[in-house]
Amino acid sequence: MLASEYFSFPGVPGWQSPPSVPALPGLGARPFDPRAVRRDFPILEERVHGRPLIWLDNAATTQKPNAVIDRLSYFYRHENSNIHRAAHELAARATDAYESAREKARRFLGASSTREIIFVRGATEGINLIAQSWGRRHVGPDDEIVISWLEHHANIVPWQQLCAEKGARLRVAPVDDRGQILLEEYEKLLGPRTRLVAFSQVSNALGTVTPVQEMAAIAHRYGARVLVDGAQAVSHMRVDVQALDCDWYVFSGHKVFGPTGIGVVFGKEDLLNATPPWQGGGNMIVDVTFEKTVYQPAPARFEAGTGNIADAVGLGAALDYLEEIGLENVSRYEHELLVYGTEGLLSVPGLRLIGTAADKAGVLSFVLDGFRTEDVGKALDQEGIAVRAGHHCAQPILRRFGLESTVRPSLAVYNLREDLDALVAALLRLQARRGH
Repeated sequence: MLASEYFSFPGVPGWQSPPSVPALPGLGARPFDPRAVRRDFPILEERVHGRPLIWLDNAATTQKPNAVIDRLSYFYRHENSNIHRAAHELAARATDAYESAREKARRFLGASSTREIIFVRGATEGINLIAQSWGRRHVGPDDEIVISWLEHHANIVPWQQLCAEKGARLRVAPVDDRGQILLEEYEKLLGPRTRLVAFSQVSNALGTVTPVQEMAAIAHRYGARVLVDGAQAVSHMRVDVQALDCDWYVFSGHKVFGPTGIGVVFGKEDLLNATPPWQGGGNMIVDVTFEKTVYQPAPARFEAGTGNIADAVGLGAALDYLEEIGLENVSRYEHELLVYGTEGLLSVPGLRLIGTAADKAGVLSFVLDGFRTEDVGKALDQEGIAVRAGHHCAQPILRRFGLESTVRPSLAVYNLREDLDALVAALLRLQARRGH
């Protein structure tokens, strides 16, 4: 949806973005080449402690391609304005750029309308929006919310808060020793008091890919709504929210090669329009008097005030970039890397992988006998290898495996086999030093 479909601005004809907006290289026109992809990310030329940077902390955040960096620069040089409000040329450019990004997010998720796409700060804010708007209206005493053991804290704490406020009950679907949701046990948790099921499509701590379509169908049979946290999924696989049939889907831009501070909530249009706003202010109203306020339909009713305009535009550029590479190429290549990396890590004596689900995305959490995880992380950093060592904001699932922390290398499409070779070699050297 373009800006002109939201508001009319007399005297601003055409509503076309300038033709000089930076174009993406024709990635889709050439065979997939991870080395060519890698060259698109300038930070990967950095040196850390005198070593070439090897970025294996992608589950925490992804690096940004030139296409995103250049698009942000172009916005601030040529388009910067507030949106939806003014009749001048820069407002038209900025509004079109912002609404064009909404259309890109719609296409990326397979949503049926841009009216189903809300811009937020990230997946965390998206989950809180749903908890505070829909949840406060529809969850009451003795109702139940079902989540899973796999969840990030962002998909636990808001529901705990809502349950505490409303007198509802939080129930948790268990996982097996490989980190896979036990579907029969999950279904046993559902019943006539279940109002919502919320779970991640990909575990940030283990890499487990959950059977979203099946879990959503089960939840709907019990009359529950379904929220999917897609923060760890969107950079690894094709997502189609209509095929998944979830009621909401959330993700963060910085996990998909876009800027920080921007994310997306997909929600079914009728559901969004039946949900009260979470925040009040400018841009989300039709009319305000001291007696009454009439709200805009979705998505504007959930975008009070001045949003993160530039970073929404940057997110649109990131989604374009990923579409040009091809999600199918990404999935296939990252699976090859995952298999290769798994074999390499298992060759390290005393290393235990945590999370061995049959269906996994590119997360390789492990512990190493005789070493604290933070010491492993520091040692790898000295060799220029960036991984995450800690609880990954997912303490319950690690405690399910008797742990407080793991070392977590995580993959992206710009990683190479050489990155994983360097990781394995560094771990072997670390062990050798201890042996002496």
